[in-house]
Amino acid sequence: MIALPPHLQSLLDAEIPRFSTAEMKRRRDLVAAAMAEAGAEHLVFCGYNRTGSAVQWLTQWPVTAEALGVFTPGLPDAMFVQYVNHEPLARRFAADAETVEWGGEASIRKVVDTLTKRGAMPDKVAVIGPMPFEQHAALSAKFGKVASLNRAYGRMRAVKSEEELDWLRIGAAFSDAGMAGLRDAIRPGVNERELGNAIERAYVGHGGGTVIHFIGATSMHRSDLAAPRQFPMPRAVQKGDVVVSEITAHFWDHGGQVLRSFAVGEEPTPLYRALHAAAYAAFEAVTAVLKPGVLPAQVIEAARVIEDAGFTIIDDLVHGFGGGYLQPILGSASRPAGPLPETPFQLNQTLVVQPNVVTHDGKAGVQTGELGVITGRGFVSLHSFPRGFARV
Repeated sequence: MIALPPHLQSLLDAEIPRFSTAEMKRRRDLVAAAMAEAGAEHLVFCGYNRTGSAVQWLTQWPVTAEALGVFTPGLPDAMFVQYVNHEPLARRFAADAETVEWGGEASIRKVVDTLTKRGAMPDKVAVIGPMPFEQHAALSAKFGKVASLNRAYGRMRAVKSEEELDWLRIGAAFSDAGMAGLRDAIRPGVNERELGNAIERAYVGHGGGTVIHFIGATSMHRSDLAAPRQFPMPRAVQKGDVVVSEITAHFWDHGGQVLRSFAVGEEPTPLYRALHAAAYAAFEAVTAVLKPGVLPAQVIEAARVIEDAGFTIIDDLVHGFGGGYLQPILGSASRPAGPLPETPFQLNQTLVVQPNVVTHDGKAGVQTGELGVITGRGFVSLHSFPRGFARV
């Protein structure tokens, strides 16, 4: 059973959940301002195979195979979807769009026709989304230089509205349910594939969808695994194993993210106790400093407890989340993630803090962490699954 407050339960129970008119106007105003700054008068937004969150953010239609839309400030949207059988449902979701129809042989042709009818001029068209080369070529052949607003879009998505936070809370509850399903299914003889099935059974029947459930099992005494595997293995769990996992389940593309480690049938070994103690200390130290105005460099400094314990990390320490894998993306002192961003953290910014502490030889590691939001009081988790290194 997934317990939600009444206002979230009513959102979950809706046949087609929707954001308010005020929220949709807020988003469109942000996009229009970014377009004006870039000198663009029209925007093409796109998504493919469930990738490209701008389509849903602007129209409320979650992308399936393909969706291309035209946004012109002051005019209703036009959107074209693949395949023809996806059109009826897309019409219901994107109810405010003037045109929602099948894109035919190539949706980009209908986009070009729409832009032409709207009087689009050369060098006045912008794009948000992962547009393929061929579609970009078709746009640029007709409208000259096409501006990318993807970085601007990432900045728009970094900070969440109260409505967006509510949708993410449902995704977090689904993710917690998946982690509980994993915990309850772990026992000697069960393999990673079966554990993945248990995770999905915990939330799919309630309306949740899967983004990832990465799982890894290895012996704590002869470890050969530092992080969860992206693809499950048929190896059976054994007494003395550690099971590490990262789970993201979503509510209409609004996901949580929770990471945990479990010792199977016995207490953690001294090495694994030390690994998890460093990871937990890093989580506490990082979340203690996350407040509006704090700089990414301060987060890296707080996480030095990992290096002080003699370990490093194998994944990003912190990353923005919700509408994409967002900036800032931070590593640690011993495993940087690229140039250190200088933009301060902001109120209502959503982040995953995930100290994935590992040995330097990459043979042992643990997972802990979760999605939260920066409030005036600091970092507040959106999850409720118990923290710690549980024995199962």
